[in-house]
Amino acid sequence: MDLSIIIVNYCTYDLTKQTIESVINKNHPFSYEIYVVDNASADGSLENLKKDFYKESETGLIKFIANEENKGFAHANNLALNQISSKYVLLLNSDTIVVDDCIEKCIDYMENDNKLGAVGCKVVLPDGTLDKACRRSFPDFNVSFYRMTGLSHIFPKSERFGRYNLTYLDENETYEVDCLVGAFMLLRSAAIRQVGLLDEAFFMYGEDIDWCYRIKAAGWKIVYYSDAEIIHYKGASSKQKNKIIYEFYRAMYIFYNKHYKDEYSRIITAITYTGIWGMYGLKLSLNTLKINYGMIMPNKTPKEPVSQLSK
Repeated sequence: MDLSIIIVNYCTYDLTKQTIESVINKNHPFSYEIYVVDNASADGSLENLKKDFYKESETGLIKFIANEENKGFAHANNLALNQISSKYVLLLNSDTIVVDDCIEKCIDYMENDNKLGAVGCKVVLPDGTLDKACRRSFPDFNVSFYRMTGLSHIFPKSERFGRYNLTYLDENETYEVDCLVGAFMLLRSAAIRQVGLLDEAFFMYGEDIDWCYRIKAAGWKIVYYSDAEIIHYKGASSKQKNKIIYEFYRAMYIFYNKHYKDEYSRIITAITYTGIWGMYGLKLSLNTLKINYGMIMPNKTPKEPVSQLSK
């Protein structure tokens, strides 16, 4: 098998169906299989998806995994990852549409460089703008500080201040990056075998950054490939705003403790913790009060792939 595609579903029947169809309705020059992992949906979406894709499941093209409990996006993907034996793996969000020959282009690009551990494509929002999360730097102290203080928003074209989402780089060019977004991440299985599965300490947010961090640390390259594209209906499956805010900042805390805490002084760590949980408290308070904080703060609620409440 050339490729295994993993799609996590959580109460997103229409979106997930659309995502699957955007894959299987194309003629691909490679062999592939799709794993649909349901995170204990209570809306009947798993049953409906099984009915819709009965023929595909009978032929083995689509395999369904029913998770009895929603333990997060990482856990759901790991259930499928433990079953696959393909050369490549694609994490694909349930609120995306694969455009044209996006997957084929990415696989071809991977085939031409055996040092590539992961490739991400251009992720476009429905309004045609770039989903900035699809190419990022690791959130070390400086990068996170510039984002939290709004400097990355004020000076997006600055190589110093715009590192969080690499806004100073041309979105239509291809280059190496630190990390990609879990909405579309094509990985070489050899890299996964070397670094291990997704870290299930992350419920939603952060597990993709952590994976990329470990992949790069193991010597693999990670590339943002602009010639391939998907559409991301970001936030379409988001119904738990407070949960989303909490998990975003919790992921920052976990990531810092895992990869940076030992590198920085106690003072820097104290500043980091204060920044993370201070921002969390502010965002939570504003959201609870139903204030349009997007007009007050330079940065809105974290814009990550929220179908990862499939997470």
